[in-house]
Amino acid sequence: MSQLQWYVVRAVSGQEKKVKSYLENEIVRQNLQEFVPQVLIPSEKVYEMRNGKKRVRERNFFPGYVLIQADINHGEAAHIITSIPGVIGFLGSSETGAASKKPVPLRQSEVNRILGKVDQVDEREEKLETPFIVGELVKVMDGPFNGFTGSVEEVFEERKKLNVMVKIFGRNTPVELNYMQVEKVQ
Repeated sequence: MSQLQWYVVRAVSGQEKKVKSYLENEIVRQNLQEFVPQVLIPSEKVYEMRNGKKRVRERNFFPGYVLIQADINHGEAAHIITSIPGVIGFLGSSETGAASKKPVPLRQSEVNRILGKVDQVDEREEKLETPFIVGELVKVMDGPFNGFTGSVEEVFEERKKLNVMVKIFGRNTPVELNYMQVEKVQ
């Protein structure tokens, strides 16, 4: 009977995906899926505008950390996790002294909060990472004012909309646009 608990493993920042991939391959190769069933990188999808195109990228909640559900009492499991390239070690230990550092598992409330945050992001449709600032120049990339440039007059963060002052036929005209319709001018 295995005792599965969640642990945090420190990884070289930027190599979390590589660590996850190595770990999953090694676990399958050594047939230890029963002792290490899940490896997670808590992340969220972030939408941003780049060169007029809407791009999606994943952003880690905790850069440099990977969550692992494992039974650490099984000798091989702990050894395999710490021997993966890019793994620095477990976060937290119950005893001082380098000889016998026993990893401390996450409390269930912490696990629920982290996993809940990941699920919550899946339910929410879009999150734009680049908020706009009043006075900033933006270029309209979509809609009837495509190609026009204007300055941001108001930002409505909760609605993800902007009031942009655009010059149309020589006159300044306020136009309400959503975040996805504009791009910052460099």
